[in-house]
Amino acid sequence: MATTSATDAYDRTVTEIEETIGIVPGFFGDLNQDDLVDEWPTFRRMALEETEIPAKYKELINLAVASNLKCPYCIHFHREAAKMHGASDEELAEVAFLAGYTPRYSSMIHAQEYDLGTFKNEFGQIAAHLQSQMPADD
Repeated sequence: MATTSATDAYDRTVTEIEETIGIVPGFFGDLNQDDLVDEWPTFRRMALEETEIPAKYKELINLAVASNLKCPYCIHFHREAAKMHGASDEELAEVAFLAGYTPRYSSMIHAQEYDLGTFKNEFGQIAAHLQSQMPADD
């Protein structure tokens, strides 16, 4: 049985969700009360507040991840959130390409059973070369 303080925390959380996003979505309402109280602050911070990564880029990253998970809920949420934060059609198209780009190379390299130490060494050489081509900071 929930204690009065647990019930109060749940009620405050539900009120805050409604005030923040306008409704309590069913997927939140179906959570155990304690889980909702624990989950909401993280969701609010990562999905709705400013963090180190600007909102548009965070949503584009999340869209690429969601695409690899093949989660229609996450894809819809993060695509629409990215557009809400100003993502252009060109940026969304690029993310669609990039969502498959890393897994493609990962599959190829894994299928070759390519040595990770060799890969890291070669990347270090590539990075040094590319950095030597960059203009010096003034």
